[in-house]
Amino acid sequence: MSALHFANFLSPVLHRTYEYIANYVGDHLGLPTRFTVGASLEEFLTGQADVAFLCGLLYVHATNQPACPVELLAAPILHGERYRGKPIYFSDVIVRRESPYASFDDLEGCSWAYNERASHSGYNLVCYSLLEGGKSPPYFGQMLKTGSHQASLQAVLDGRADATALDSHMLDVFLHHHEEVAAQIRTIAMLGPSTIPPVVVAKRLDDTLKCRIQEVLCKMHHDPLAIWRLRGGLIERFVPIADEHYQDVREMFIRVAGSMKATPTA
Repeated sequence: MSALHFANFLSPVLHRTYEYIANYVGDHLGLPTRFTVGASLEEFLTGQADVAFLCGLLYVHATNQPACPVELLAAPILHGERYRGKPIYFSDVIVRRESPYASFDDLEGCSWAYNERASHSGYNLVCYSLLEGGKSPPYFGQMLKTGSHQASLQAVLDGRADATALDSHMLDVFLHHHEEVAAQIRTIAMLGPSTIPPVVVAKRLDDTLKCRIQEVLCKMHHDPLAIWRLRGGLIERFVPIADEHYQDVREMFIRVAGSMKATPTA
């Protein structure tokens, strides 16, 4: 193999951390690496991507394909008491500091920002939480599609939206580096937890190489320098992960998709 190609399908807030991880793995395997922004799972089939940081819902969708191009390698455990040393994360519902909204149940008729329908934390989990409370997305007065978690956050800060739900890992890291923003918002709900977005690898790679990549990832936290760099992304360590761990995301999507089919269109 001439180079190991890593792709990031997650928030650019964590781009530098993921790029460091990619280079670290390459250095320890004696392979040059490339690091790019992922666009499509087709990249795994065409050899444009070998390893990726991927949304858990996108992974679930991939497993529904006749020939799923990826398999699981590992998942991060995050710093913070609420993560309880497990590979989980939340969807943090945030509003502006001066907002009158105090809980998720207060948001009827609000203007709601979401990144995209393909997102678990930004859309799927939100819809599932509404269903659990006997509601549906029309509960919000207006739905504003922004294209990214950061854009959703900015929409709330700018007053174009009253509330949004953000990947807690992305938000934790963003606020860690932008403390002034923390003073401008409030978290009024934590939806979840859900199994955290995984690191996946192309099925076509040699099994020995897959095992070596996983081993390097899961031993990074024993390296003092790597610990420091991982902490920049609020990652404590990586652990092996299996498909069964994503059954929570899978079942939530099935319920949400079922409710959408059952809802008559105008």
